[in-house]
Amino acid sequence: MRDHMRVVVQGGGRRGRRAGLAGVLWGVAELTVTVGVVVLLLVVHQVWWTNRQALAAAHEQVRELERDWTASPSDSSPSPSPSPSSASVSAGSASAPSASPSPRPSSASPAKPPPAPARESAYGVLRIPRLGVVVPVAQGVDKRAVLDKGYVGHYPGTAQPGAEGNFALAGHRNTHGEPFRYINRLRAGDELIVDVRGQRYTYVVGKVLAETGERDTGVIAPVPRSTVRPEYGYSEPGAYITLTTCTPEYTSKYRLVVWGTLRR
Repeated sequence: MRDHMRVVVQGGGRRGRRAGLAGVLWGVAELTVTVGVVVLLLVVHQVWWTNRQALAAAHEQVRELERDWTASPSDSSPSPSPSPSSASVSAGSASAPSASPSPRPSSASPAKPPPAPARESAYGVLRIPRLGVVVPVAQGVDKRAVLDKGYVGHYPGTAQPGAEGNFALAGHRNTHGEPFRYINRLRAGDELIVDVRGQRYTYVVGKVLAETGERDTGVIAPVPRSTVRPEYGYSEPGAYITLTTCTPEYTSKYRLVVWGTLRR
């Protein structure tokens, strides 16, 4: 009788240990699934929802700017072109649907660029017909105040649109409206159109630098030329535009650069 009872107790212990192990494994599995769902929701929010929010806000800002320009007279007073900033080349992260542009002159003289705008305020519209991009241009390249709103940012210290020097812009390639996601598809001859309060400046893409370092400030110099890859860039003064964004996609390790020159 004592031996029989001892066998029963030992069998119950093994079953208890197996049940306990199964419970632990089940708990780990539930935790893994929960974490996976949370991560998936975060990815959906970052990649999809932030794009929708930023795109909607950016398109509304374009409409607001165009309403203001229609309601108020054109301001084409001269503005000096300051020297380029020494800051690092800013990070950029699907293209926005095209909005119908308001009637404007086909091109404006570079002799009368618009005055410098207020810090972090939207003051212009960049249109990239090849990509269907229509996006506000704001002063500054602060991530939260400018780029995460779906805008492209104008590097402080670089030229204003239409002026001699380099009108340099940064934009996200992924998330937050991602206006520069497909600028790697731009080719020589494509147009980059900048509207500022009744003035239109049309630039023509000339060169593309597929990859350079984030501190390659030569790409936004008045005469843009890479300091990392000096075979890329220009050697003569002129009126340039520069688009910068991150590369490869979904990383911020390097910078992709597109240059254009003002159509006279």
